[in-house]
Amino acid sequence: QVQLVESGGGLVQGGGSLGLSCTASRRTFSDYAMGWLRQAPGKEREFVAAINWSGDSTAYVDSVKGRFTVSRDNAKNTVYLQMSSLKPEDTAVYYCAAHMNFQRLQQGHHSYLGQGTQVAVSS
Repeated sequence: QVQLVESGGGLVQGGGSLGLSCTASRRTFSDYAMGWLRQAPGKEREFVAAINWSGDSTAYVDSVKGRFTVSRDNAKNTVYLQMSSLKPEDTAVYYCAAHMNFQRLQQGHHSYLGQGTQVAVSS
């Protein structure tokens, strides 16, 4: 079992920046591709970003490319999402996700999911 705990959400003005962190409980964190999903009010949960186990490959949904950066520190069992040029449409609950298959994570699948952290972007 892997527990994922997110932190760093909050309220930010449009155009601003915000960073999210997710720390995993398990020492085999580096076995997993890690990523972020989000769910806006009234919408289905969607894939946002993913990073493979070694950190040398990343993927993003088109709407955040060039604005969001996913990274990881396997020594700290932590994955990060740095968000910049935030837009009101980025408002959502952001979930940290883990899957052993990097491609499946990009399709929104997960083996483990955090409890979520709220990001609100004002216009």
